[in-house]
Amino acid sequence: MTPIGSHVPVAGGLATAGLAYADKIGADAVQVFVGNPRGWASSAGNPDEDAAMRDHVARHGLPVYVHTPYLVNFGSPTPATLEKSVLAVRHSLERGARIGARGVVVHTGSAVGGNRYADALAQVRARMLPLLDELPPDGPDLLLEPMAGQGKMLCARVEDLGPYLDALDGHPRAGVCLDTCHAFAAGHDVRTAEGVAEMFAALEAHAPGRLRLVHANDSADACGSNRDRHARIGAGHIGEDGFAALLAHPVAVSVPWVLETPGDADAHAADIATLRRLLAGT
Repeated sequence: MTPIGSHVPVAGGLATAGLAYADKIGADAVQVFVGNPRGWASSAGNPDEDAAMRDHVARHGLPVYVHTPYLVNFGSPTPATLEKSVLAVRHSLERGARIGARGVVVHTGSAVGGNRYADALAQVRARMLPLLDELPPDGPDLLLEPMAGQGKMLCARVEDLGPYLDALDGHPRAGVCLDTCHAFAAGHDVRTAEGVAEMFAALEAHAPGRLRLVHANDSADACGSNRDRHARIGAGHIGEDGFAALLAHPVAVSVPWVLETPGDADAHAADIATLRRLLAGT
């Protein structure tokens, strides 16, 4: 079975509000923030809520993922940003372990300013590799999410994951989170089965066996636009045929999918229903 769910709001309690929202939309998998997604302030969380989430995960096998703050950038030339990125990811990994998360998603970052690609990858190695080495056996993996290709992103097309993983010595706890909108915006034409097969072949060539999570988002912009604008499933340029091909591909089978599409609970429930219909081939 391919678990299909959504990012869920947690205002009112990580377990209390998050699980209620998941139940309302019929989610088989969830993703959460454990702090302010657009700031650096970390939250200690509510121990009772964390314990309730972990207990629910243990009893029901619900795949849970944590997304790190958007500001995180291990390729930044600014020392303060780099230090805050390390602290934010470490905090997310620690909170993820407390709630029984399978993975913590981190954007692969950008080599801001000038010709800094090699320097930025060296920073990734120096600062991310220790975090991977710290992971407990029962803790979440760190999931690398390529971006849409805007600016000087270190990873956009799936081929970019090869040198990124090489910089991390191919660490076994480094997985991949594939965002369908990002991949499309970066130039992978996943509107057809042929395009999907080509992308997954490249992913397996450069990051074999590492796909752990799919962010299911249609794209408001055309293929190769390098614009990260999510649309509801079937309402963007990828379309239902593209998602049917993505869901059917062997590399994606049984990998959890979570929505990051716009809209309220009714919209998310409808998008989950659409993905399940496409998965069933109807």
